[in-house]
Amino acid sequence: MSETVTVEIPSELAQQARALAIASKRRLEDAVVEWIGRAVADPPVEFLPDGELLAFCDATLDGVRQEELSVLLADLREGTLEISQRVRLEELMAGYRRGLVLKARALSEAVARGLRPRLDDHAA
Repeated sequence: MSETVTVEIPSELAQQARALAIASKRRLEDAVVEWIGRAVADPPVEFLPDGELLAFCDATLDGVRQEELSVLLADLREGTLEISQRVRLEELMAGYRRGLVLKARALSEAVARGLRPRLDDHAA
């Protein structure tokens, strides 16, 4: 099930969105839906309660995904990675990068709230 939503955005933003959609060889509508989905999936850490924020700080890649990623990276190094595996590797890497960005934002917010020490505090 889907819902039609009409949103008015600044012309410059629309042009940038169109250019990104064209560069990724996708329809603008499909690209925008994906971008909105990512924005919703990656919560604004500034508004999370302390417990949830700390959970993001401590998050790690689950064992199954870590193992799959390790196998695919080994195949890539050995030159035996098939096209379908390359697509899966790219999906895993994109998720991993998004997770790292979210974790970095969460750690920054945790430091700002005084929930975690600054990294340079450990150097002393």
